[in-house]
Amino acid sequence: MRHTLALTAAAAALAGLGATAFAAAPAPPPAAERAHPAPRPLAGLRILLSNDDSMQAARANNSDGLGLYELRRAMCAAGADVVVMAPWQVQSGKGTAVTNGGVLTAQRRTALPAGYEADCADAPSGGAVFGVCLGEGGCAPDSPSATPADTVKLALRGGLAAKAGWKGAPDLVLTGINSGPNIAASVNDSGTVGAAVAAIDQEVPAIAFSSSGDESRLSFPRGNYRAHAEFGARLVAGLRERGLLTSAFALKVDYPDVSAGRAAKAPVWTRVGDGAVAYHAYERRGSGDAFDIVLGLCEGGESEGECAENRKDADSTWLLGKGHVTIAPITWDRTYGTPVEAARELKAVRRYVEREAPRP
Repeated sequence: MRHTLALTAAAAALAGLGATAFAAAPAPPPAAERAHPAPRPLAGLRILLSNDDSMQAARANNSDGLGLYELRRAMCAAGADVVVMAPWQVQSGKGTAVTNGGVLTAQRRTALPAGYEADCADAPSGGAVFGVCLGEGGCAPDSPSATPADTVKLALRGGLAAKAGWKGAPDLVLTGINSGPNIAASVNDSGTVGAAVAAIDQEVPAIAFSSSGDESRLSFPRGNYRAHAEFGARLVAGLRERGLLTSAFALKVDYPDVSAGRAAKAPVWTRVGDGAVAYHAYERRGSGDAFDIVLGLCEGGESEGECAENRKDADSTWLLGKGHVTIAPITWDRTYGTPVEAARELKAVRRYVEREAPRP
């Protein structure tokens, strides 16, 4: 069975509503842990971090960028030097869209969300966070936003050099953690994936992270983001150690809901599903010219229409139906039937995911 939600509910399902409630900052580690710090497998790695949920982190259901701060936290804890350039406002569903004219402003955020202020204090760049809006003269609360792809392109084409003093490209671009999975047909609309594609288009390795919400589909627990971010740091460390960070393709990593106490299952190498989990629908208002945009939601097990899933190795099946972390390769090349380039790299990354990747 499928059903639709009005636009306000659709926006809540994909992006959420409300004002933020943050947990208290974590207590400092015991003296013994400070004397013997944890290993830092990402030391020396420079990471650009972006997303499509904005850098605001100001909604109670955690749908507008809280995952970005959890990813920043985990990468800095592993020793990486992280700089954030993310959309000023929520830009879910923007795909690879770019802004074709005008002015972009990259404005540094000085007051970070509670509990995340000191996460990158030891990093060379201090974990600087920039929100990117359209227009000049500063970003205001109602300023229109740059798209996810805009932020990555700006960063790689001069923004990081000007704002963070970085010479040359970063070693890696990470996007997310998105509020909600990016699977099946939704991948084509995803700004999280679109930003990763913008990175590999500039020959910089990229990984797009997305986490499931809770059973309501309206809230995105901090615990899901944290579990995903900590897994992501170990995944990146393993790829780096083996020389498998590549710009030949991006990786799309989706994490199941663990908020009810169910542990995520081992990573699975998947394809993007050919069905849909959610889709845009249009309902005409009476007999006039207006149509309401609504969100269509597919229920599990549907076997007809656009909700039907025909691939046994679909990301949606393994993530939602079986509770696994799913990993799929994504490329910028839309040429149908093109030969697989970097086949050896693809095989090596797949082997790593299937045999050696960290377990949640």
